[in-house]
This record gives sequence, C-alpha cells and structure tokens, in this order.
Amino acid sequence: MHEDSSERSVQIGIVGLGYIGTTVGGQFHRHPDATVRAICDLETDRLAEAGAEFGVTRERQYTDYAAMLEDEPLDAVLVGTPHTLHYEQVVDALEHDCHVYCDKPLATDLEHARDLTDRAERSQQTLMVGYQRHLQTAFRTARKRFTDGSPNWLTASITQDWIDDSRGTWRLDPNLSGGGFLFDTGSHVLDGVLWTTGLEPESVAASMDFHDDQERVDRRAHLDVRFTNGATGTFSFHGDAPAVREHIHCWDDDGAVYLEGTQWGPREVFEIDSDAGEYSPYVDFRVEQSRAEAFLESVQTGTEPPATARDALRVTALTAAAYESARTGDRVRVAPES
Repeated sequence: MHEDSSERSVQIGIVGLGYIGTTVGGQFHRHPDATVRAICDLETDRLAEAGAEFGVTRERQYTDYAAMLEDEPLDAVLVGTPHTLHYEQVVDALEHDCHVYCDKPLATDLEHARDLTDRAERSQQTLMVGYQRHLQTAFRTARKRFTDGSPNWLTASITQDWIDDSRGTWRLDPNLSGGGFLFDTGSHVLDGVLWTTGLEPESVAASMDFHDDQERVDRRAHLDVRFTNGATGTFSFHGDAPAVREHIHCWDDDGAVYLEGTQWGPREVFEIDSDAGEYSPYVDFRVEQSRAEAFLESVQTGTEPPATARDALRVTALTAAAYESARTGDRVRVAPES
C-alpha cells in the first residue's frame, strides 16, 4: 500500500461502473476503512451518477484507466469490466503496487490466468477474485464435510434467463465476454464445486448449444468431468430457462451434502445420511462478510483472500477444456499448469 495508508482509509479506484462496480463499490463506499477516491468508465453518464453516489468529485472521474492509475494515489482497484479486459487491467494495477479485487472470471485465456496466478503469488499485493460463494455460509458449511475427504460423485446445475437478460449488453459479444453462459454464471458453479470439495479436474467431455452462428456464445452446456481421485461429476448449465435455480449434490460413502438455491437469495445446505434421511445443519447467515469486508481484511492483515488467483485458474482451466471438448467432440485433459 502507499505510504501512510495504514493511518487512513484504503483508497479505492473503480474501473467499470456496471453491476459489480456499483454493488461492490457501494460496499467499499459504506465501509469505514475505505474511501472510493476515483472512478473510471467509458460512459460519462455512469461516471456522473456513480460520482454523486460515492462522493467522487469530477476531477477524479476518468474515462482513461491508465490515467487514473497514474494520477491518483490509490491503494487498491476494483475491476468490474467485461471479462476479456480483466487481464491487462489487473496487470496494470499490480504494477502500480495496488491491491486488486477483480470480478470473475479472473481471465478468459488460460495463459493469462496462469500469468496472473504467478504474479499474485510473487506479489506482496492482495488479488481477490469475485467468487462470493467462498463467503456464503451454506458453502462454507458444506466445505467442512470434505476437510479430510472428498466426494466420489456429484451433480451440479444452474438455470437462468441469461440470454434475454443479456440482450443489448457486452455479455453476448464474445470479444468482451470470452464466451457464453458457462463463462459467466456457470463460472460461479464450477468454482463453488471445486472450492467446496477440493476436487481437481483431470478431464472433461462437453456438449454445448450455441446462441450465435460462430459458436462462441453458449446458451446451454453439459460437462462430464473426471477428477484426479477417481471421482466423477456432471455439470449442466441452461441459460435460456425462465428462472434461476441452483442444485449441487455431492455424494461420499456416508451420504451427501446438498446445496440448493432459488433466484439470487441465500443458498440452503442439507445433509443426507446413508438411509436417505435429510437434515438441515444450523447456518447463521448473519456472520457472512461482504465482498468488500473480506477484501479489506486481507489487505489490512496481509492474509490470503477467500478467493485466490489459483482458485480462478482452476476454473479457467476447466472452462477452456470444456469449450475445446464441445468444439472437437473429444474428451480433453484439464491442465491448470503449463
């Protein structure tokens, strides 16, 4: 962090004032240990609106990200831009000695994800990725079951009216999104499963239905994954369904853990025993940190953030292999490391 930052609030710059930039940005704005000092977006109307909301004066509102990094004494940057822009913006922020909160996916290119992981693990700066399931009590509760073991079979799915929700936005432009529903909402589910279970994907066979003629933006995807410990799992992503429902079922020799969600409300966790009995463990949702709280704690204490670049690398590696498999018809090895 910059000189004297330990004696004042963490100075935040935001690039990208869409949903993530304003939602997580609002968390920073309301936090007593943070100040939104500067904001950046290509649209001046968004700048003016966010500037009024976050108390950022006009001279600290930028349309040029490089200029914001050069001109402002920032301690940290929130990256909330389209997916394919993340890599260069995160690199630039780290090279300016800024901590970074980056929305998911960290990178859409596997080599970029590997490079950012290397940079983050060499750096003194915090790089946190926006996989908020790491903060959700239901997922943290489920993860405890697999501290000393792992499931041997799982299924996971999510539905959303994503195609209609994304019309007229960058999400349907693969040059900005990097892909389709799998790279967007599906990324959360892949991460949630990998983080909760500790499983490492070995290979994937995938099929997809595409929204575009170039077959770059998937609207539905089905993944058959083999893991290094011999476990298997299926993932199904349906991006033109009428409502959001999420289901993750992880089975081991003693039973299962079920994670269930409706729309974007809190996820519920259930334990299934070997006789098919269902139990609801106590979950105190009041203890959940916001994304800004978790990031600031990591910055201030020098501890690892809840969702790391290496977590994101695993997701990008599986995602890249799934797209390759869907296009070639082959089972593809998942290779996080080069």
